[in-house]
Amino acid sequence: VQLQASGGGLVQAGDSLRLSCAASGRTFSRYSMGWFRQAPGKEREFVAAIRWSDDSRYYVDSVKGRFTISRDNAKNTVYLQMNSLKPEDTAVYVCAGTATLLRLSVSRSYNYWGQGTQVTVSS
Repeated sequence: VQLQASGGGLVQAGDSLRLSCAASGRTFSRYSMGWFRQAPGKEREFVAAIRWSDDSRYYVDSVKGRFTISRDNAKNTVYLQMNSLKPEDTAVYVCAGTATLLRLSVSRSYNYWGQGTQVTVSS
């Protein structure tokens, strides 16, 4: 599976962005998908995940109520809708995929990683 993320940019605090992650392969619907982010000088952080079997969604506490992960299996794409963006959301956002159903907030659960897309939120 190859993953291609897009949709990042420079926005002001309070604005919205939608990230997309397009996947190759015919078995996308059988992959749980996640978004992670990494800010300069910080470790990679889990942001959100969606489980392939039942579309259960998981979020880090800091984005709950503001971010929404979704998927369109017909388009082999997972999305991250980000609303009410804050300067602390500034990071490189990376999408990842895994066939597992468990531990989706843990980066080592993922086998496939896309390149990052930069999100910068100015105050």
